Amino acid sequence: MDFIQGEALLVNKPLEWTSFDVVNKLRYALKRKTSNKNYKVGHAGTLDPLASGLLIICCGKMTKRIDEFTGMDKEYTGTITIGATTPCFDKELPPDAFYPTEHITEELLRETAKQFVGLIQQYPPIYSAVKVDGQKGYLAARKGKDIELKAREITIIEFELTRIAMPEVDFRVVCSKGTYIRSLANDFGKALNSGAYLSALCRTQIGEYKLSNALSIEDTIKRIEAAPAPPVEEK
Repeated sequence: MDFIQGEALLVNKPLEWTSFDVVNKLRYALKRKTSNKNYKVGHAGTLDPLASGLLIICCGKMTKRIDEFTGMDKEYTGTITIGATTPCFDKELPPDAFYPTEHITEELLRETAKQFVGLIQQYPPIYSAVKVDGQKGYLAARKGKDIELKAREITIIEFELTRIAMPEVDFRVVCSKGTYIRSLANDFGKALNSGAYLSALCRTQIGEYKLSNALSIEDTIKRIEAAPAPPVEEK
């Protein structure tokens, strides 16, 4: 590992960890390795705590490329549960409404999925880090405030249904920067004249970087500890 020029570490984020939890854990190991308390570490694209999968951790001079990594197309796999909605569009909160599903056939599911491929307008979830009047949406939502988020233009490159076992539908999606898969699940339910929420999510690819090449947090730390110490810079 080249600590001076920096590294882009591919990490498999486990469930219930925040992206910042991963950054903080690795920052501690990297600062100890480099003996540099100001060593820079950051992530390139947040994953929700209930999502797992590929997280790119940039360190050293590689932090200058964070925006480049964040702007890359991403691939996800996961599960959408049909027939109910939650306030946060995933299973972090319990369902707040239930809807009929008797009319939903496999053909309807697949035809509806096709409607979302291409350039679309998408509203972020209220429970998100998108700021409204200077405050993050999820903070305002938890206080019971009525907030209105603006739609964003995003691109769904592929939206494939890989397993249908109602009320669960597994999927694979390839999308542009700024896409909320939770919103896609919610909008998918509306388009079915029903409801839906995201019940599982895994990020499998960012640009050309794949989850299959990522290490666990523990193995990443072992790799850092096993690497040669960086040379001491002359003053």
